[in-house]
Amino acid sequence: MKRWLTVALMVLLAGCATKVGRDGQRDTHFDPKYLAKSEIDRVIDTTRAEAVNALMLVADKLYRRNPREWKRAGLSSREAALQRLMQRATLPAEFEGRREGAAAMLAFREDYAGDRVAALMFGLLDMVDAAYEHKEEFFMFDVLSEQKLYNAARNMEIALWKLATARNAAGDLFLLSNELDPNNRNLSFEREFGRVIGLLDFMSKVVADGNGRMVTRLTQSIASAIFLPVSFVK
Repeated sequence: MKRWLTVALMVLLAGCATKVGRDGQRDTHFDPKYLAKSEIDRVIDTTRAEAVNALMLVADKLYRRNPREWKRAGLSSREAALQRLMQRATLPAEFEGRREGAAAMLAFREDYAGDRVAALMFGLLDMVDAAYEHKEEFFMFDVLSEQKLYNAARNMEIALWKLATARNAAGDLFLLSNELDPNNRNLSFEREFGRVIGLLDFMSKVVADGNGRMVTRLTQSIASAIFLPVSFVK
């Protein structure tokens, strides 16, 4: 009952809400939906957007280092490949319905002839989407799972390890990423993945504290680890 009274009050306030600018004039562009947002909702919105942006930057870097991948998909440019990832609702059909870890693992399969960057990055983006309950914006009464966020963070570590170590039968890396040559070190991929991991771990702790629960920390060797489930975690 209290929940519906709160919602009704917010709707009532939204009808008459205004925002006053520094010049003392009313801002008629104020969006009343923010009355239904708490401070933590805004933090969630920001961390989700930053995680997605960081992964899209990783995708851009991967396509720059591996241009053959977007060409395999029959696309006209790297930009077109990135746009496809941003509008990724139709991508599961390309991967025979695979999502999250199952899609990401295609990038490291010897027999996969498709766009390895798309497979990996779709899988990782799908994990983040699942950790944030496939929502782009959060309001009061929306709920997150600390375990989903934690698992998604660990999956980013696994993806980074596989990028650096997974090789085909000829001994070549499936995808080029960091340059480890002492004369030309480039660890920008590691930095971006670290940023995503930090954001997901931060939100996992915030949500766990808010829910009064603890995260189940799984122990596994990163060298032999498989991607953890996200969507099916309660």
